[in-house]
Amino acid sequence: MAAISAALVKELREKSGAGMMDCKKALVETDGDVEGAVDWLRKKGLAAAAKKAGRVAAEGLVGVALDGSRGAIIEVNAETDFVARNENFQEFVRGAAQLALTAGDDLDAFMKVAYPGSDHDVAGQLTQMIATIGENMSLRRMAQLSVSDGVVASYIHNQVVPGMGKQGVLVALESTGDKDQLAALGKQLAMHVAAAQPLAVDRDGVDPSELDREREILSDQARASGKPEEIIAKMVEGRLRKFYEENCLLEQVFVIDGETKVGKAVEKTAKDLGADVKVAGFVRFKLGEGVEREESDFAAEVAATLGG
Repeated sequence: MAAISAALVKELREKSGAGMMDCKKALVETDGDVEGAVDWLRKKGLAAAAKKAGRVAAEGLVGVALDGSRGAIIEVNAETDFVARNENFQEFVRGAAQLALTAGDDLDAFMKVAYPGSDHDVAGQLTQMIATIGENMSLRRMAQLSVSDGVVASYIHNQVVPGMGKQGVLVALESTGDKDQLAALGKQLAMHVAAAQPLAVDRDGVDPSELDREREILSDQARASGKPEEIIAKMVEGRLRKFYEENCLLEQVFVIDGETKVGKAVEKTAKDLGADVKVAGFVRFKLGEGVEREESDFAAEVAATLGG
């Protein structure tokens, strides 16, 4: 049997896009014949559909879907911005977002849901996209919002096509008031969330761990002034009020007019409608947010695989 070198595996991986272990197995099966190994991988369905795991997928699209009192948002990543312009990719994002309206919040379970108009589940359809386009892709996250009575509105920033872009926001409003007026307010609030990036709707919604972290930072800063502890406590509470004003949606200054607090704008709409309006929640997805881009030593990776 021919010796399977790291260079041979690298060559096959570059030709096929398949994973290293699959490339090694293919070369073993074909006695080191690279072209034969490519055919072997294709027959096994591994060449075109292999996820190129060594490449970071931080581009792609955020997509939203709305259905009155329900809304869904998903992020589908790819390696290059070019893919966001691909109509097949856009169709997948559109279909997956629509499917997410009724599929629950569990991403793993969602990947197993049958994809409409195909013989695949969502994961299988994504694999088909990878095979067709030839880039690593992932359906990274999804979320839903719904209200019993009211609307879920959306906003897409840097829109590529309707309902898809680089950043997406959903806002849920509970109210018995006129749905068109609620939707107009919801759209404005979603635009605000995209710009101001609040952490929570109100003070009660702030993550306790985030609040503890902020309190600790402010306390340390105040102690550096050398003031007594009772003065420090007052300083911290004062600065926490500013933290809430900067990070709680209802306490932020509304970007639409630059003057009114968001809470007051909601109250005004409620008065105009003659019905209570409650901001039930919001979700904001920014494309690639938090994805770490790591450089790897490919030669070392191949050598480690072959030595295993």
